[in-house]
Amino acid sequence: MSIATKSPRTSSKAKVAYVCTQCGADHSKWQGQCAECGEWNTLSEFVVEPAAGKGGAPAAARRSGWAGKVDPPKVTALKDVTRTEEARVSTGIGELDRVLGGGLVPGAVVLVGGDPGIGKSTLLLQAVAAMGARLPSLYVTGEESLAQVAGRGARLGLPLDGVSALAETGIERILEQAASMKPGLVVADSVQTLWTESLTAAPGSVSQVRESAARLVRYAKETGTAVFLVGHVTKEGGIAGPRVLEHMVDAVLYFEGESGSRFRVLRAFKNRFGAVNELGVFAMGDKGLREVANPSAIFLSGSEGPQPGSCVMVTREGTRPLLVEVQALVDSSPLSNPRRVAVGLEGNRLAMLLAVLHRHGGVAVGDQDVFVNVVGGIRVQETAADLPVLLAVLSSLRDQPLPERTIAFGEVGLSGEIRPVPNGEDRLKEAATHGFRRAIVPRANAPKGRRVGELEVVPARTLSEALDAL
Repeated sequence: MSIATKSPRTSSKAKVAYVCTQCGADHSKWQGQCAECGEWNTLSEFVVEPAAGKGGAPAAARRSGWAGKVDPPKVTALKDVTRTEEARVSTGIGELDRVLGGGLVPGAVVLVGGDPGIGKSTLLLQAVAAMGARLPSLYVTGEESLAQVAGRGARLGLPLDGVSALAETGIERILEQAASMKPGLVVADSVQTLWTESLTAAPGSVSQVRESAARLVRYAKETGTAVFLVGHVTKEGGIAGPRVLEHMVDAVLYFEGESGSRFRVLRAFKNRFGAVNELGVFAMGDKGLREVANPSAIFLSGSEGPQPGSCVMVTREGTRPLLVEVQALVDSSPLSNPRRVAVGLEGNRLAMLLAVLHRHGGVAVGDQDVFVNVVGGIRVQETAADLPVLLAVLSSLRDQPLPERTIAFGEVGLSGEIRPVPNGEDRLKEAATHGFRRAIVPRANAPKGRRVGELEVVPARTLSEALDAL
């Protein structure tokens, strides 16, 4: 009988194996302890597809329902491959488009993670409603009823034309509905609730999450349908489930926010179609998430006049320059080993910068507790924060504020030199746009005219020159 007419259901039954997540050893049945590495409760169930017969289709093709003849792979020189621009579809939310790299790419799979209640479902429902009739969508909910989803949409005042919803957790039935509807976008909320009939493990287990996500990824690539996956996070802050989940998708976005704050930050940690560490800023209100047009304003202090221990810097998140305020508190310590606490910065780098300040700036804080904080809950991971941190520490130690409307950025080396940072001109333009009048920057980042609009640029080659400029 020709394999083209043979149903995939009539092929030999798929087998189940158990693999240790620590050492990768295979086991024919589940057991509490791995026989190879001795670890407990590390065996995870997964499906072993039967091998294809001669001339048969591969397992992936049979699972997708296609069992035609497989052409042999063709090797092509990369220089001969025709390069095409990805056609992007706007989600209707500018900040989300920015984080995605300019819009949603057909066939892309995007994983959105975040703490419970931070607004993941609200953001995706707003995006689905904004695209409306431009991109027919299927919203699959595994945690809420359809009445709850519709009630949230009505409460937010969203137009739900062109949006279809499905309350289902079985991946086979979800894919059947998607195949008949042919939507341009599928939202699965959440991936931890999905399960497949081919596995006996409980929904939310490592094997169920991995297999369900793999089938959605395969469906997206075969049909060109964009897919959003909502992922829960663990107490450590990572997305629950196997780590391979983040490798399977095209983009990984994390939704972050401080408890008690209405501001939310959407950050890209992986993006095959755009820049990583791109940042989108939202404000949560009665009508859902609202885009923040000027993110720098929320990271700057609302206090009147300059304060001791405060310095404004220009950092870069993806392609966007942001103005953030760095605060420092220096106080005499009753401890034999004074504390060094950094919130939003790397603690080890703070200790190193204080040593440089003592050696090359002549300022000793060895008997002082030093606390440094980045306002707004943002985390600065680049070295451009070195100079602002030291200026804020010195300002707090002397109890004297920095000159008003002054910004700074620059990397401080161990020999006391001020090193340049990337995109210095863009940082200066952002500072000038927000009305700053003076900038202390590395000499290599200073423009030839020493001015950017109304902004006076003070170049510094060493830490002592930067301190003298104050």
